[in-house]
Amino acid sequence: MTDWKPLQRNLGVTATGIVDRGTLRALFQRLGADTGRAVELGISANVHFRSYGLLDNGLRLAHFLAQVAHESGGFRYMEEIWGPTEAQKRYEGRKDLGNTVKGDGSLFRGRGPIQITGRANYEEYGNAIGLWLTDKPTLAAIPAIGLHIACEYWKRKGLNAWADADDALTITKKINGGVNGLADRQSRLAIIKGVIGI
Repeated sequence: MTDWKPLQRNLGVTATGIVDRGTLRALFQRLGADTGRAVELGISANVHFRSYGLLDNGLRLAHFLAQVAHESGGFRYMEEIWGPTEAQKRYEGRKDLGNTVKGDGSLFRGRGPIQITGRANYEEYGNAIGLWLTDKPTLAAIPAIGLHIACEYWKRKGLNAWADADDALTITKKINGGVNGLADRQSRLAIIKGVIGI
């Protein structure tokens, strides 16, 4: 059983040892979310983190938060900033992302804390959580919904096992497809471990 009191003391909340939405709100705020977004993320996390095993130990929580904090720029961006850049133009017509209809690249751009991208991912994760994301892809940018998607993504990729092994490199590859932003992810992980007290 994880002792969450060090986390709570580090966040300046009452150290009950029970992680609740207040603890989670304070944690998201510490990691960069503004007050309103931290409240919304804290409520969603309080609903979903236990059922996805993210509160089973500090390593799981730390790795999950480090990855989604990187992907969302410290929880500031719930939707990919669209230029389109040359890289974003390449989303168009990518069958591996399920982008088969003209305009899919922009329509199914990265959204939510995990920045899901592509028609196929919107369909898969929408079906998993019971929302028609292909009909309304902007729903994925709502922080509470996006966090639920991120939890489901984490589960489907089997990332708790890699978090238990403290393997940030493998987790990054499974989320990013490469090692883009690895140094930032590792830096965020070290900070979060310090806040958690592990």
